[in-house]
Amino acid sequence: MADVLVPDMGSDDPVDIAEILVKEGDSVQEEDSLVVIESAKASLEVPSPAAGKIVKIHASVGQSLKTGDVLMTIESSDSGSSETTEVTDNQANGIDSVMEKGTEERHDAPESASTGDVDVLANADQTFNIPDIGGDAADVIELSLKPGDQVKKDDTLIVLESAKATVEVPAEADGVLVKYEVNVGDSVSEGKPFVVISVAGAKSAPAEKPAQQEAPKQASAPAAAPQQASAPAQTAAPAAPLNTNSLDVNLSSDVHAGPAVRRLANKLGVNLGLVSATGPRGRILKEDVHAFVKSELSKPKATGAAGGTGLPALPEMDFSQHGEVEEVSLTKIQQMSAQNLHRAWVNIPHVTQFDEADITDLENFRKSLGEEFKKQGVKITMLAFMIKASVHALKAFPKFNASLHSDGKTLIMKKYYHIGFAADTPNGLVVPVIKNADRLSVVEIAQQLMDLSAKARDKKLGPKDMQGGCFTISSLGGIGGTAFTPIVNWPEVAILGVSRSKMQPVWNGKEFTPRNMLPLSLSYDHRVIDGADAARFSQYLSKLLGDARRMLL
Repeated sequence: MADVLVPDMGSDDPVDIAEILVKEGDSVQEEDSLVVIESAKASLEVPSPAAGKIVKIHASVGQSLKTGDVLMTIESSDSGSSETTEVTDNQANGIDSVMEKGTEERHDAPESASTGDVDVLANADQTFNIPDIGGDAADVIELSLKPGDQVKKDDTLIVLESAKATVEVPAEADGVLVKYEVNVGDSVSEGKPFVVISVAGAKSAPAEKPAQQEAPKQASAPAAAPQQASAPAQTAAPAAPLNTNSLDVNLSSDVHAGPAVRRLANKLGVNLGLVSATGPRGRILKEDVHAFVKSELSKPKATGAAGGTGLPALPEMDFSQHGEVEEVSLTKIQQMSAQNLHRAWVNIPHVTQFDEADITDLENFRKSLGEEFKKQGVKITMLAFMIKASVHALKAFPKFNASLHSDGKTLIMKKYYHIGFAADTPNGLVVPVIKNADRLSVVEIAQQLMDLSAKARDKKLGPKDMQGGCFTISSLGGIGGTAFTPIVNWPEVAILGVSRSKMQPVWNGKEFTPRNMLPLSLSYDHRVIDGADAARFSQYLSKLLGDARRMLL
């Protein structure tokens, strides 16, 4: 006898029994599907660990279970001994996991020994999934190898470009590349199978393979769908209602869907009779519901406005009538930057406060540190001091370290200090974030600036490197200019623009003396910050930069 247990789905959340595919007394073969279970992230078919007869079914449709609970008991045809068989991680990877396009991916499960233990054999083909890329979909822009190539762990397999970054996905094991499951131009998200590798090496327990452990957890590629569906709520204007004709709350009892899917549809007000099913045997999945909602929200609205801003749409122009032209596609980062900047500009009432800081003494001190820290491989820049000074200013003026709630009635006061800095790259503008800058010394900040800047140049910034910012600094001092009006990096409420410093005559009460003056441009959200506070903030920051000893107080 062997008990079939609920496999590890990658989290502690309960799973629902969506469908039982066999009945007591049925004969089954190894790898035959027994039950369909649904988690918050995926629908999985649990396979039989061995050939035999179904003796007892312990679960029922709609029941919520957790990892390790008994699903059913099988009398194995090749073993009369009593044992408990838990679906291992490798078998879990063999489960039919229904992805965004409704395709069924089945991994080859190793043969099970009579003891119930399962080993990963040397040179076994393994399918690897897209790792966590920050929740957004990404485009495949490069396949770095070709079938038959030798692969070493951490070799780059594919290059992805998301809305926020370009990411190289490394190999998780040594072996030979069998095939790619994706093509250049495909849109992928976390959990989608993308490559098959014939993995080399000694046998090891499946539980020790991290790539296989995480596969069930990553199985839900369309995880970004609900996030996108709720995106309109992030703007100041309310989201347009969904098509009520297609979102009738009258749920059809004739459709093939599990309890978890029905609960989700009821919560979202979706008529399951209108949802296209992509699951096995016409079963509707959670991903199908999310895709339906996303489709409804993305339908063009009956309005002449541009981009939902209430502004008249700009007409399409034919520039070729005036002369020769060339069309150059924007990178994904440039496209998303344009959308984010436009959204921030039309939704945030911007005001810019201009000021100057006397950095004569600070610049002399910074230069004196050059040789000392050059030996340590650290370049101390003025930006490092500005980040340190900004943290002190944010502590003195907490409103600048806040975000406005979507209801427009509440401020979210942040108790952490993550400072972003704008970085210009060939692919477009990115904003890496230095986390917990209040806990770092100027030297440590300078080191992180170097590391993040290098990652930005090499297209190795991950989404997590650019999330969580509280305040942004955009420095154009290395290029030139006297002032500019930076756009607030929503959901932040202020951004500091820095231009090139220059020597100017400054009256000290008795005479003019040459001083190194740094232009500052502080843009802020006028819904949160008034002009007087902005002037006080910029003056306070100028004093800190004018005498760095104040940061010790």
